[in-house]
Amino acid sequence: MNRFAALFQALDQTTSTTAKVAALADYLTAAPEPDRMWTIALLSGRRPKRTVTTTLLRGWAAEKAEIPLWLFEESYPIVGDLAETIALILPPAERTSDRSLTYWITEIRALASRDESARKTAVLDAWNHLTTPQRFVFNKLITGGFRMGVSQKLMTRALARATEIPESDLAHRLMGDWSPDTHTFESLISAPDPTADLSRPYPFYLAYALEKEPESLGDPTDWTAEWKWDGIRGQLIVRGGQYYLWSRGEELISPRFPEFGRAPDFLPDGTVLDGELIGWHDEKPMSFNALQKRIGRKNVSAKLLAETPVILLAYDLLEFESKDIREIPFVQRNARLHSLLAHLPPEAPVRLPPRISFANWDELARIRETSRENSAEGLMLKRKESPYLTGRKKGDWWKWKIAPLTIDAVMIYAQQGHGRRANLFTDFTFAVRDGDNMIPFTKAYSGLTDAEFNEITKWVRKNTLQRFGPVRQVRPEHVFEIAFEGIQESPRHKSGVALRFPRMVRWRHDKPVAEANTLEDLKTMLETYG
Repeated sequence: MNRFAALFQALDQTTSTTAKVAALADYLTAAPEPDRMWTIALLSGRRPKRTVTTTLLRGWAAEKAEIPLWLFEESYPIVGDLAETIALILPPAERTSDRSLTYWITEIRALASRDESARKTAVLDAWNHLTTPQRFVFNKLITGGFRMGVSQKLMTRALARATEIPESDLAHRLMGDWSPDTHTFESLISAPDPTADLSRPYPFYLAYALEKEPESLGDPTDWTAEWKWDGIRGQLIVRGGQYYLWSRGEELISPRFPEFGRAPDFLPDGTVLDGELIGWHDEKPMSFNALQKRIGRKNVSAKLLAETPVILLAYDLLEFESKDIREIPFVQRNARLHSLLAHLPPEAPVRLPPRISFANWDELARIRETSRENSAEGLMLKRKESPYLTGRKKGDWWKWKIAPLTIDAVMIYAQQGHGRRANLFTDFTFAVRDGDNMIPFTKAYSGLTDAEFNEITKWVRKNTLQRFGPVRQVRPEHVFEIAFEGIQESPRHKSGVALRFPRMVRWRHDKPVAEANTLEDLKTMLETYG
């Protein structure tokens, strides 16, 4: 744990990508193999599940530090991080320990099977063996909220430096359903068996938002266009007579979408498709709201399957006849995709998305304006000669989204942020007018500058009407323009609606509360765009 805590500190104390890569590469070269595997797992999102509630940890820490719980609770927002708050208030350890990262993760996971008394004893004993930096890391692990300020891409770069294996190869090896329990460093990284995990997907290629006019991309004949669908990005894999469905977040979601169990009947073995999972009814896309009903369901009822059938709109072919074809140009991959899917029967859960033809950028701009009528968020632009790369790259793939929907709303509640913004009010609840009443309808926490967050924080502290734990009710005096990607009916909300990806885009100093939008405006938007 000494080595891992030192790595954590080194990464936390620098913003330099070069320094972070160097520190990680040194660690991955020298650390014991089990610790290397757990570090790779942690940095690729494979964290141990939480085994102790934060409520219990707060109480145990306050008791050990011999301070009242209210004082701990007052300290937490100032520090901004629960793990760090606990590490700072505890008295010095009575013993020292050189136990490994793997040892402590094993201990944390074992807590799940113990009663509360045994868990408390084990946690207090751990705190008593660890230094403050080590406690901080231990607390991060036990709460399940582990973050190191390092992306998986950066970790892969460091691993490539430590092993001299190309980044693209490592990115693929780290995809899929693996853990330090099922794989060794040798089997996963050094000498992987390509047939050991038939379910493994490819790293997704991600696009940047197009911020300039499309004319900046050059000759339109070098580009293809397709709709940017409002669904879930996924890869459908058919290998070894089985099917596997993966989300972009590297989650195996096959059980949630049993209709794809028929995929091996329609697709040849050794096929990997990239596309968008969407609800599909009467040969057209359903709203994202319909699809959302199935996203969190591990077991899908026959009723829900009938109400919201799901298909994959496949827009790329990554593996064909068991060969990785990501390096060949997009236009060639697309031609093979159309040849593969052109004659599928209607009952197949896979479709080819409609082609978009255009002669020039002006014509494509006019087509883009019809996105919402086509159940899309805008357009995807892809260079015809582009390979299928790994991660987010600039140059060949761009998303050209339509302008978001907006509404002017009144801030009625505020809550402090976390981390570096723990001393600022950054999380707000907004309302629309309904006669003399304010009806809350959404929350937002992004979109303002640091200077604006500082300004609104000073105002909140002077204009608090009531406190509800960490939340403050404030005077309804400030109007903000809220942007969002979609709107849908929601019986769980007092307003009757829920927004998709709400964020603040402007503090309307120029607009009084009396000119903010109304509940009727919100319902009209629901009828139009919901």
